[in-house]
This record gives sequence, structure tokens and C-alpha cells, in this order.
Amino acid sequence: QVQLVESGGGLVQAGGSLRLSCAASGRTFSTYRMGWFRQAPGKEREFIACISGNSGLALYADSVKDRFTISRDNTKNTVYLQMHSLKPEDTAVYYCAADLGYDLGPRDPRGYDYWGQGTQVTVSS
Repeated sequence: QVQLVESGGGLVQAGGSLRLSCAASGRTFSTYRMGWFRQAPGKEREFIACISGNSGLALYADSVKDRFTISRDNTKNTVYLQMHSLKPEDTAVYYCAADLGYDLGPRDPRGYDYWGQGTQVTVSS
């Protein structure tokens, strides 16, 4: 069982920055693929970014590429999402997720085994 706890969400003006954190339990955190997704009201859950286990290879959605950066600190069992140049359309609940088996593609939420409770990010215009 893996528990994920997100933090760092909040209200920010357009153009601002936020850093989300996701603390994970589990002895083998360094092997998990960790992902960030978001869901706005009335919309499907959307892939944002992911970072693989030991290699640290990162992948981004086109909508956030060059604005968001995913990183991880395996010594702290934590994954981060640094967000810059935020836009009102970035407003959503942001979820981190852990993929232990790498069964599906990195963008597919069905492949992630554990999810956090989500943290709200609101960007005002």
C-alpha cells in the first residue's frame, strides 16, 4: 500500500508560480513512476507530467511544457511540480499518482496504482 499526500496548492494570479509537493510512503519509492494529473470541473482527468523511477526521465503534456517542471527527491520520497507562468486555464484539482508496474503508457491514468487526495490550484485573471 502506498499513500500519497499532496500539498502546495492555492490561489495565485495569472503569471505567478506555485510548487506542488507529493509525499509518498513505500520503501521502493525510487522505482515508482510518479505522475501529476489535473481535473477541472466538468472535464476528464488530464495528464500533466510524469517522471520515471531510477532514470528520472520526465515527460510533459504539450499544454504545460516549458512552464512546468517535475522533479523527485528519492531521499525524501517526494515528487514536486514547479509551475510557472500560470494561466487561468491551469485552474484544477491537481493529483499525484504512483505507477508501480509500468503496465500502461505514462500518460494513461489507468496505469497508475495509487492516487493522492488532490490539491486545488486556482489561477485568477
